[in-house]
Amino acid sequence: MRKSQSFTPNWIDTPPEKGTFRSVFKWGAPDQTKHPGPGFYRAVREALELTDADFQQPAQTGEKPVAQDIAPGLSGEELSALEQIVGSENISTKTFDRLKFSSGKAMEDLLKLREGKLENLADVVVHPRNKNDVQGIVALCHEKKIPIYIYGGGSSVTLGLECVRGGVCLALGTHMNRVLEFNETNQTITVEPGLMGPDYEAALNNAPKRFGAAHRYTGGHFPQSFEHSSVGGWVVTLGAGQASSYYGDAYDLVISQEYVTPAGTFSTRPFPATATGPKVNDIMKGSEGCFGVLVGVTMKVFRHFPQNGQPFAYMLPNWETAVASVREICQGEFGMPSILRISDPEETDMAMKMFGIAGSHLDRLMTLRRQRPGRRCLLIGQADGQRHFAAQVKKNIKKICRSHGGLYLTAYPMNKWMHGRFGDPYMREDLNDYGIIIDTLETSVTWDKLHHLYQGVRSYIKGHPRTICMTHASHFYPQGTNLYFIFICRAMPTEDFLAFQRAIIDRIEQHGGSLSHHHGVGKMMGPWMERHLGSEQMAVLRAIKNHFDPCHIMNPGGTLGLNA
Repeated sequence: MRKSQSFTPNWIDTPPEKGTFRSVFKWGAPDQTKHPGPGFYRAVREALELTDADFQQPAQTGEKPVAQDIAPGLSGEELSALEQIVGSENISTKTFDRLKFSSGKAMEDLLKLREGKLENLADVVVHPRNKNDVQGIVALCHEKKIPIYIYGGGSSVTLGLECVRGGVCLALGTHMNRVLEFNETNQTITVEPGLMGPDYEAALNNAPKRFGAAHRYTGGHFPQSFEHSSVGGWVVTLGAGQASSYYGDAYDLVISQEYVTPAGTFSTRPFPATATGPKVNDIMKGSEGCFGVLVGVTMKVFRHFPQNGQPFAYMLPNWETAVASVREICQGEFGMPSILRISDPEETDMAMKMFGIAGSHLDRLMTLRRQRPGRRCLLIGQADGQRHFAAQVKKNIKKICRSHGGLYLTAYPMNKWMHGRFGDPYMREDLNDYGIIIDTLETSVTWDKLHHLYQGVRSYIKGHPRTICMTHASHFYPQGTNLYFIFICRAMPTEDFLAFQRAIIDRIEQHGGSLSHHHGVGKMMGPWMERHLGSEQMAVLRAIKNHFDPCHIMNPGGTLGLNA
């Protein structure tokens, strides 16, 4: 028998002890948490056929200390040479440090860490101070054939940080986190790759004080990992922020880059456009450290008008009308909102519970207006930019949603989402503590294949016993969108989880989706790259690899499907 709905699990509130596995895999700031609310907790418990008794005491919380007795694989001479480049204070062979900087936030990473496994560690962590240090390290490693891996913010969910061949891990965020130049005339900023999202945005928001600028600016890039990811990480994984429908994704935002490669150092030119053949600048975007080390990047910036934001929310009768509405918005030629998002029925029902709307007067009103649970779909968003532009975009969206039977919900759901959008990843630890897996896979898809992909992937996930599958689209283009699948199920042996996860990736690729829309490839998606891109395109990537990295020391082990 279930206990009363007032029961609250014993969520862990205390920061993890230093030196433990939990301190490696915990998301975000050590002293911050965000626990599942009562509505979310009850929904998960019921869908997975659990009871309050299953949430009495967390298990396998990863609070075991990391062993300190694994010797590095590099020679004393090689370690000494690295130390001469960066100084003794910027090099570490401690097992904990090597584990921390060789670990990401993929579910596979977390499962292994909870089990106390020490796998695929760098031999040494090096904190370069500047571009010159990176040049010295890359030259040394090229000569000695020592693998190099790169760590930015540590938020990779595609096994992008595993140091499968040992070697050197470059931790760029420690020192290489400076603004190099702000150019208001060109509306660009040049930064080092280790600059973290909040510091990047704060510098732009405070441009009048920081740089003597005439206006405030924004980078326009806000991934869910914003608080704990780096600008360089956004660029080399082709990330997309939650406002990408207006500002563009990382590919669109990059103007020029500077790289250190085993073949030499080069900078691309900062022209707004050129007709000088295929662009190496474009080739390096999304290269995930396989060709060289990004040491500087120039990005577009935009004038910042936070006071002009126009939030909105509608409930649409079903998934088909929700998709039709956003497609018309994208193709309407009246301008795009910065944030636009549609949730499928299962995610919508979960959102209603999380926002405290389920069972309320508003919920009953929606049902009376034929917006029924199990079918209705939530659409939320915000228009930004110049005041009249933002208002006009919102006005046109209102017309489209109402023409599709949408019910205006005020800005309340959007504001609730905005308030918690960066904190939701903290809940993963809570669910994992009680033997519940929550993971995500995402894809890009054209409009004509969207429903085929949605139905094929979702039906497979729902075929797994006692599994929640929430789906949304959140990055929009005239030609298509992305689909983001969030699945929640009971814990299983790691091998079984990996088989389930890989089968979902198979379904995505088979039903016409891309392997990734904004998470990157890493080593997780690498095995599908040849099939997905074809042998000719992969041959081009291998040729570029062979030119920039002839000894194959840069991020070896399968990233991008380059099995070097």
